[in-house]
Amino acid sequence: MHSTLDPRFVDPTANEPGLFIDVRDERRALLVDLGDIVRLPPRLLLRVSHAFVTHTHMDHFAGFDHLLAVGLGRLPRLTLWGGPGFVEQLQHKLRAYTWNVVHRYEQPLVIDVHALEADGSRRHARFDSRQRFALRNAAEAPPRPGGLLLDEPLFAVRAAIVDHEMPVLAFAVEEKARLRVAADRITAMGLAAGAWLRALKLAVLAGAPDDTPIDGVLRRGGPGPPQPESRRLGELRALVLDTVPGRRIGYVTDLRYTPANITRLRQLLMDVDLLYIESVFQEADRDQAARKNHLTAHQAGDIARQLRARAVQPFHFSPRYRGGEEALRAEVQAAWLGATAA
Repeated sequence: MHSTLDPRFVDPTANEPGLFIDVRDERRALLVDLGDIVRLPPRLLLRVSHAFVTHTHMDHFAGFDHLLAVGLGRLPRLTLWGGPGFVEQLQHKLRAYTWNVVHRYEQPLVIDVHALEADGSRRHARFDSRQRFALRNAAEAPPRPGGLLLDEPLFAVRAAIVDHEMPVLAFAVEEKARLRVAADRITAMGLAAGAWLRALKLAVLAGAPDDTPIDGVLRRGGPGPPQPESRRLGELRALVLDTVPGRRIGYVTDLRYTPANITRLRQLLMDVDLLYIESVFQEADRDQAARKNHLTAHQAGDIARQLRARAVQPFHFSPRYRGGEEALRAEVQAAWLGATAA
């Protein structure tokens, strides 16, 4: 049974930061960090509904301009999350350009921007191409429990602030429970698979009552194509078999190796299924890592061990090791698996 979320590095070599997460069956995607995203084709960028930015160093944020250029006139809405001051930083980005024609584009673009502030509160603002991206609807909101940023029927996104001599967001992307539908039972009931199955799954996951209507159910009939009709959830519940727990995906980059940071990561990512974690320097260059406020590969593996991560994907390697990334990956694995075995 495939997962709802399909993550992969924006840079296949994993040297540059950035994660593209395909939301299967929804024809949309998430981006984590907006660095060098030029390698992603427009057809994928135009599927992005949300982008989550760890911090606004250039290698994590410069790609916003490219995403904006691709999306203008084609993308209807984009939601971005960042750390303290992110609303103002996004506003400055937009104000750096001249918008004397964009308000006439047939397809307007609405950008919703959210910032997780240091005290856990949130700031929100909206920028609309029809108003030439002038600041609109700025507001503040109180903290939400567990660092929750986004909560949808299929997944949720949480964040915690870690220290990199500046605030940086670490993210947890949590797939909700998945339901398996019995294909043989669909056939036995005289039905055909279709988009209605997603509505059925979401209704069951939400605990909807049995009299909830499920529209567009495809009924097999005569020689023609299946005909859509409405059925009650109680009639269709027997189609749903196993409930499978969803995966939790962690994304951690640009942070010091400190007890405070590890504590925050434990609160956010304990027992994470798949951990993407920066591994910038070799352990032999630990002093350089400390000066740069980054992790060594050994430290990344040790954090993965402490989080009891089930799988680890190191990334964001220093250019000094170009061509020797396998040594960094091996160092991460040794610290994670070796300590776990002990």
